[in-house]
Amino acid sequence: MRKIFVMTLALVLALASCSFADVKIGAGIYRFNDAFMLRFRNAMTAESGKLGATIEIADGRDDQPTQDAQIDGFLSGDVNVLIVNLVDRMAAQSVVDKAKSANIPVVFINREPSLEVLNTYSKAYYVGAKAEESGVFSGQLIADYFKSHPEADKNHDGKLQFVLLRGQNGHQDMILRSKYSVETIRDAGIEPVELAGAIANWDKLEAMKIMNAFIMSIGPENIEAVIANNDEMALGAVEALKAQDYNAGNPEMYIPVVGVDGNASALEAMDKGEMLGTVLQDAENQGAAAVRLALALAEGRDVNTIGYPITDGKYIWIPYQKITRGEKQ
Repeated sequence: MRKIFVMTLALVLALASCSFADVKIGAGIYRFNDAFMLRFRNAMTAESGKLGATIEIADGRDDQPTQDAQIDGFLSGDVNVLIVNLVDRMAAQSVVDKAKSANIPVVFINREPSLEVLNTYSKAYYVGAKAEESGVFSGQLIADYFKSHPEADKNHDGKLQFVLLRGQNGHQDMILRSKYSVETIRDAGIEPVELAGAIANWDKLEAMKIMNAFIMSIGPENIEAVIANNDEMALGAVEALKAQDYNAGNPEMYIPVVGVDGNASALEAMDKGEMLGTVLQDAENQGAAAVRLALALAEGRDVNTIGYPITDGKYIWIPYQKITRGEKQ
Protein backbone atom coordinates (compact mmCIF):
# COMPACT_ATOMS: atom_id res chain seq x y z
CA MET A 1 0.00 0.00 0.00
CA ARG A 2 1.27 3.41 -0.92
CA LYS A 3 2.36 5.58 1.98
CA ILE A 4 -0.25 8.25 2.60
CA PHE A 5 2.05 10.48 4.57
CA VAL A 6 5.86 10.44 4.42
CA MET A 7 7.41 11.89 7.55
CA THR A 8 10.75 13.64 7.43
CA LEU A 9 13.64 12.46 9.60
CA ALA A 10 13.54 15.75 11.47
CA LEU A 11 9.90 15.21 12.44
CA VAL A 12 10.55 11.64 13.55
CA LEU A 13 13.42 12.78 15.74
CA ALA A 14 11.36 15.66 17.13
CA LEU A 15 8.53 13.34 18.15
CA ALA A 16 10.93 10.82 19.61
CA SER A 17 12.54 13.49 21.74
CA CYS A 18 9.21 14.63 23.21
CA SER A 19 8.07 13.21 26.53
CA PHE A 20 4.33 12.78 27.01
CA ALA A 21 4.55 10.79 30.22
CA ASP A 22 2.48 13.41 32.06
CA VAL A 23 -0.27 13.54 29.44
CA LYS A 24 -3.43 11.44 29.81
CA ILE A 25 -5.96 11.03 27.02
CA GLY A 26 -9.57 10.13 27.77
CA ALA A 27 -11.18 8.47 24.74
CA GLY A 28 -14.83 7.57 24.20
CA ILE A 29 -15.78 5.02 21.50
CA TYR A 30 -19.40 4.59 20.43
CA ARG A 31 -19.19 0.81 20.89
CA PHE A 32 -16.31 -1.63 21.19
CA ASN A 33 -17.82 -4.47 19.13
CA ASP A 34 -17.34 -2.63 15.83
CA ALA A 35 -14.63 -4.10 13.60
CA PHE A 36 -13.44 -0.77 12.21
CA MET A 37 -13.39 0.96 15.59
CA LEU A 38 -11.38 -1.97 16.99
CA ARG A 39 -8.68 -1.16 14.45
CA PHE A 40 -8.97 2.51 15.40
CA ARG A 41 -8.64 1.73 19.14
CA ASN A 42 -5.61 -0.46 18.53
CA ALA A 43 -3.98 2.31 16.49
CA MET A 44 -4.59 4.90 19.21
CA THR A 45 -3.24 2.58 21.90
CA ALA A 46 -0.14 1.81 19.83
CA GLU A 47 0.57 5.47 19.05
CA SER A 48 0.07 6.54 22.66
CA GLY A 49 2.41 3.82 23.85
CA LYS A 50 5.03 4.73 21.26
CA LEU A 51 4.97 8.36 22.39
CA GLY A 52 4.86 7.53 26.11
CA ALA A 53 1.40 8.98 26.80
CA THR A 54 -1.41 7.32 28.78
CA ILE A 55 -4.77 6.63 27.16
CA GLU A 56 -7.97 5.35 28.77
CA ILE A 57 -10.66 4.19 26.35
CA ALA A 58 -14.32 3.80 27.34
CA ASP A 59 -17.01 1.72 25.62
CA GLY A 60 -20.13 3.84 25.01
CA ARG A 61 -22.16 0.66 24.34
CA ASP A 62 -24.02 2.50 21.57
CA ASP A 63 -25.84 4.57 24.19
CA GLN A 64 -25.36 8.34 24.33
CA PRO A 65 -26.28 8.75 28.04
CA THR A 66 -23.66 6.11 28.89
CA GLN A 67 -21.07 7.97 26.86
CA ASP A 68 -22.10 11.30 28.41
CA ALA A 69 -21.43 9.88 31.88
CA GLN A 70 -18.05 8.58 30.73
CA ILE A 71 -17.09 11.99 29.34
CA ASP A 72 -18.20 13.65 32.58
CA GLY A 73 -15.97 11.22 34.44
CA PHE A 74 -13.00 12.05 32.23
CA LEU A 75 -13.53 15.79 32.64
CA SER A 76 -13.81 15.55 36.42
CA GLY A 77 -10.68 13.40 36.60
CA ASP A 78 -7.11 13.92 35.49
CA VAL A 79 -7.31 13.76 31.67
CA ASN A 80 -5.60 16.48 29.66
CA VAL A 81 -7.48 15.97 26.39
CA LEU A 82 -10.48 14.12 25.00
CA ILE A 83 -10.85 11.97 21.87
CA VAL A 84 -14.52 11.26 21.14
CA ASN A 85 -16.24 8.91 18.70
CA LEU A 86 -19.81 10.03 19.34
CA VAL A 87 -22.68 7.62 19.75
CA ASP A 88 -25.00 10.33 18.44
CA ARG A 89 -23.31 13.04 16.39
CA MET A 90 -26.11 15.42 17.41
CA ALA A 91 -24.59 15.35 20.92
CA ALA A 92 -21.44 17.10 19.70
CA GLN A 93 -22.40 20.57 20.94
CA SER A 94 -22.98 19.28 24.47
CA VAL A 95 -19.55 17.59 24.48
CA VAL A 96 -17.88 20.74 23.15
CA ASP A 97 -19.58 22.91 25.76
CA LYS A 98 -18.45 20.63 28.59
CA ALA A 99 -14.87 20.44 27.27
CA LYS A 100 -14.72 24.20 26.78
CA SER A 101 -15.99 24.82 30.31
CA ALA A 102 -13.23 22.57 31.65
CA ASN A 103 -10.64 24.07 29.25
CA ILE A 104 -9.91 20.56 27.93
CA PRO A 105 -9.24 20.15 24.18
CA VAL A 106 -11.42 17.68 22.28
CA VAL A 107 -10.65 15.73 19.10
CA PHE A 108 -13.67 14.13 17.43
CA ILE A 109 -13.14 11.02 15.32
CA ASN A 110 -15.16 9.01 12.77
CA ARG A 111 -18.46 10.83 13.37
CA GLU A 112 -18.11 14.38 12.18
CA PRO A 113 -19.73 17.28 14.04
CA SER A 114 -20.87 20.25 12.01
CA LEU A 115 -18.39 23.04 11.37
CA GLU A 116 -20.66 25.37 13.34
CA VAL A 117 -20.18 23.16 16.42
CA LEU A 118 -16.40 22.92 15.97
CA ASN A 119 -16.15 26.68 15.57
CA THR A 120 -17.66 27.25 19.02
CA TYR A 121 -14.38 26.13 20.63
CA SER A 122 -10.85 26.92 19.47
CA LYS A 123 -9.60 23.60 20.87
CA ALA A 124 -12.13 21.38 19.05
CA TYR A 125 -10.94 19.40 15.99
CA TYR A 126 -11.97 16.48 13.79
CA VAL A 127 -9.93 13.57 12.39
CA GLY A 128 -11.52 11.34 9.77
CA ALA A 129 -11.99 10.64 6.09
CA LYS A 130 -14.23 12.32 3.54
CA ALA A 131 -17.23 10.04 3.26
CA GLU A 132 -18.11 11.21 -0.24
CA GLU A 133 -14.75 9.86 -1.44
CA SER A 134 -15.61 6.37 -0.21
CA GLY A 135 -18.98 6.61 -1.97
CA VAL A 136 -17.29 7.57 -5.23
CA PHE A 137 -14.86 4.65 -4.94
CA SER A 138 -17.67 2.20 -4.14
CA GLY A 139 -19.56 3.36 -7.21
CA GLN A 140 -16.44 3.06 -9.37
CA LEU A 141 -15.86 -0.52 -8.25
CA ILE A 142 -19.40 -1.50 -9.27
CA ALA A 143 -19.41 0.51 -12.52
CA ASP A 144 -16.05 -0.89 -13.64
CA TYR A 145 -17.24 -4.44 -12.99
CA PHE A 146 -20.55 -3.89 -14.78
CA LYS A 147 -18.79 -2.49 -17.86
CA SER A 148 -16.19 -5.25 -18.03
CA HIS A 149 -18.62 -8.13 -17.37
CA PRO A 150 -21.55 -8.01 -19.84
CA GLU A 151 -23.09 -11.02 -18.09
CA ALA A 152 -23.59 -8.85 -14.98
CA ASP A 153 -26.52 -7.22 -16.77
CA LYS A 154 -28.78 -10.19 -16.11
CA ASN A 155 -31.90 -8.87 -17.84
CA HIS A 156 -29.92 -7.13 -20.63
CA ASP A 157 -31.68 -3.79 -20.14
CA GLY A 158 -28.50 -1.74 -19.82
CA LYS A 159 -29.47 -0.70 -16.29
CA LEU A 160 -27.99 -1.74 -12.94
CA GLN A 161 -30.54 -3.21 -10.54
CA PHE A 162 -29.01 -3.05 -7.04
CA VAL A 163 -29.82 -3.21 -3.34
CA LEU A 164 -28.32 -0.83 -0.81
CA LEU A 165 -27.42 -1.61 2.78
CA ARG A 166 -27.14 1.64 4.70
CA GLY A 167 -25.34 2.30 7.99
CA GLN A 168 -26.76 4.22 10.92
CA ASN A 169 -29.68 6.58 10.37
CA GLY A 170 -28.44 10.19 10.37
CA HIS A 171 -24.74 9.26 10.21
CA GLN A 172 -22.91 11.46 7.70
CA ASP A 173 -21.01 8.47 6.29
CA MET A 174 -24.26 6.62 5.59
CA ILE A 175 -25.75 9.63 3.83
CA LEU A 176 -22.71 10.49 1.71
CA ARG A 177 -21.58 6.95 0.89
CA SER A 178 -25.08 6.08 -0.28
CA LYS A 179 -25.51 9.25 -2.32
CA TYR A 180 -22.14 9.30 -4.04
CA SER A 181 -21.97 5.58 -4.82
CA VAL A 182 -25.21 5.83 -6.80
CA GLU A 183 -24.28 9.15 -8.43
CA THR A 184 -20.92 7.74 -9.52
CA ILE A 185 -22.58 4.77 -11.22
CA ARG A 186 -24.86 7.20 -13.07
CA ASP A 187 -21.90 9.42 -13.99
CA ALA A 188 -20.24 6.34 -15.51
CA GLY A 189 -23.09 6.11 -18.00
CA ILE A 190 -25.05 3.35 -16.25
CA GLU A 191 -28.59 3.94 -15.06
CA PRO A 192 -28.85 2.73 -11.44
CA VAL A 193 -32.13 1.24 -10.26
CA GLU A 194 -32.48 0.70 -6.50
CA LEU A 195 -34.61 -2.39 -6.00
CA ALA A 196 -34.50 -2.14 -2.21
CA GLY A 197 -32.60 -0.46 0.60
CA ALA A 198 -32.58 -0.54 4.37
CA ILE A 199 -30.74 0.65 7.47
CA ALA A 200 -28.59 -2.15 8.90
CA ASN A 201 -26.66 -0.10 11.50
CA TRP A 202 -23.19 -1.17 10.35
CA ASP A 203 -23.97 -4.67 11.69
CA LYS A 204 -23.24 -7.99 9.96
CA LEU A 205 -26.08 -10.01 11.50
CA GLU A 206 -28.64 -7.27 10.89
CA ALA A 207 -27.49 -6.95 7.28
CA MET A 208 -27.71 -10.71 6.77
CA LYS A 209 -31.33 -10.72 7.97
CA ILE A 210 -32.20 -7.79 5.72
CA MET A 211 -30.46 -9.38 2.74
CA ASN A 212 -32.37 -12.59 3.34
CA ALA A 213 -35.60 -10.61 3.16
CA PHE A 214 -34.47 -8.93 -0.08
CA ILE A 215 -33.64 -12.32 -1.59
CA MET A 216 -37.02 -13.73 -0.66
CA SER A 217 -38.99 -10.73 -1.95
CA ILE A 218 -36.96 -9.79 -5.03
CA GLY A 219 -35.20 -13.01 -6.00
CA PRO A 220 -31.41 -13.21 -6.23
CA GLU A 221 -31.64 -13.67 -10.00
CA ASN A 222 -32.95 -10.08 -10.23
CA ILE A 223 -30.24 -8.46 -8.10
CA GLU A 224 -27.24 -7.27 -10.11
CA ALA A 225 -25.18 -5.70 -7.31
CA VAL A 226 -25.07 -5.11 -3.55
CA ILE A 227 -23.70 -1.82 -2.25
CA ALA A 228 -22.99 -1.76 1.49
CA ASN A 229 -21.88 1.27 3.49
CA ASN A 230 -19.32 -0.84 5.39
CA ASP A 231 -17.62 -4.23 5.27
CA GLU A 232 -19.58 -5.80 8.10
CA MET A 233 -22.84 -5.24 6.27
CA ALA A 234 -21.27 -6.43 3.01
CA LEU A 235 -20.19 -9.64 4.75
CA GLY A 236 -23.70 -10.10 6.11
CA ALA A 237 -25.02 -9.84 2.54
CA VAL A 238 -22.43 -12.37 1.38
CA GLU A 239 -23.55 -14.86 4.03
CA ALA A 240 -27.16 -14.52 2.89
CA LEU A 241 -26.15 -15.01 -0.74
CA LYS A 242 -24.01 -18.05 0.04
CA ALA A 243 -26.99 -19.67 1.76
CA GLN A 244 -28.66 -19.54 -1.67
CA ASP A 245 -25.50 -20.92 -3.38
CA TYR A 246 -24.57 -17.50 -4.77
CA ASN A 247 -20.99 -16.15 -4.52
CA ALA A 248 -19.79 -19.65 -3.69
CA GLY A 249 -17.61 -20.41 -6.70
CA ASN A 250 -20.08 -20.73 -9.57
CA PRO A 251 -19.47 -17.74 -11.90
CA GLU A 252 -23.04 -18.00 -13.20
CA MET A 253 -24.34 -17.41 -9.66
CA TYR A 254 -22.34 -14.37 -8.65
CA ILE A 255 -23.52 -10.95 -7.49
CA PRO A 256 -20.84 -8.26 -6.99
CA VAL A 257 -20.79 -6.98 -3.41
CA VAL A 258 -18.79 -3.96 -2.26
CA GLY A 259 -18.14 -2.58 1.22
CA VAL A 260 -16.07 0.07 2.96
CA ASP A 261 -13.30 -0.13 5.59
CA GLY A 262 -10.78 -2.67 4.31
CA ASN A 263 -11.19 -4.98 7.31
CA ALA A 264 -9.27 -8.27 7.34
CA SER A 265 -12.46 -10.32 7.07
CA ALA A 266 -13.46 -8.43 3.92
CA LEU A 267 -10.04 -8.96 2.34
CA GLU A 268 -10.36 -12.67 3.08
CA ALA A 269 -13.82 -12.76 1.48
CA MET A 270 -12.40 -11.01 -1.57
CA ASP A 271 -9.61 -13.59 -1.84
CA LYS A 272 -12.27 -16.32 -1.84
CA GLY A 273 -14.21 -14.57 -4.59
CA GLU A 274 -17.16 -13.85 -2.30
CA MET A 275 -16.82 -10.04 -2.43
CA LEU A 276 -15.89 -7.84 -5.35
CA GLY A 277 -14.05 -5.16 -3.42
CA THR A 278 -13.85 -2.71 -0.57
CA VAL A 279 -12.68 0.82 0.09
CA LEU A 280 -9.91 1.06 2.66
CA GLN A 281 -10.60 3.46 5.49
CA ASP A 282 -7.19 3.93 7.05
CA ALA A 283 -7.87 3.35 10.76
CA GLU A 284 -4.16 3.13 11.50
CA ASN A 285 -3.32 6.61 10.20
CA GLN A 286 -6.54 8.08 11.59
CA GLY A 287 -5.77 6.68 15.04
CA ALA A 288 -2.18 7.91 14.97
CA ALA A 289 -3.24 11.35 13.75
CA ALA A 290 -5.90 11.66 16.48
CA VAL A 291 -3.38 10.86 19.19
CA ARG A 292 -0.69 13.20 17.84
CA LEU A 293 -3.21 16.02 17.50
CA ALA A 294 -4.55 15.38 21.00
CA LEU A 295 -1.06 15.47 22.49
CA ALA A 296 -0.17 18.69 20.67
CA LEU A 297 -3.37 20.33 21.94
CA ALA A 298 -2.79 19.08 25.48
CA GLU A 299 0.65 20.69 25.57
CA GLY A 300 -0.27 23.83 23.66
CA ARG A 301 2.07 22.99 20.78
CA ASP A 302 1.64 23.99 17.14
CA VAL A 303 -0.78 21.47 15.60
CA ASN A 304 0.86 22.00 12.21
CA THR A 305 4.00 20.16 13.35
CA ILE A 306 2.51 16.70 13.99
CA GLY A 307 3.06 15.22 10.50
CA TYR A 308 -0.56 15.38 9.34
CA PRO A 309 -1.79 18.52 7.55
CA ILE A 310 -4.58 20.57 9.13
CA THR A 311 -7.28 21.64 6.65
CA ASP A 312 -9.46 24.72 7.17
CA GLY A 313 -8.03 25.08 10.67
CA LYS A 314 -10.15 22.24 12.08
CA TYR A 315 -9.69 18.98 10.13
CA ILE A 316 -7.25 16.18 9.45
CA TRP A 317 -8.42 14.16 6.44
CA ILE A 318 -6.98 10.69 5.75
CA PRO A 319 -7.60 9.51 2.15
CA TYR A 320 -9.50 6.34 1.22
CA GLN A 321 -8.18 3.72 -1.21
CA LYS A 322 -9.98 1.27 -3.50
CA ILE A 323 -9.10 -2.39 -3.05
CA THR A 324 -10.05 -5.16 -5.46
CA ARG A 325 -9.46 -8.91 -5.38
CA GLY A 326 -5.80 -9.88 -5.17
CA GLU A 327 -4.58 -6.55 -3.79
CA LYS A 328 -2.83 -6.74 -0.41
CA GLN A 329 -2.20 -3.93 2.02
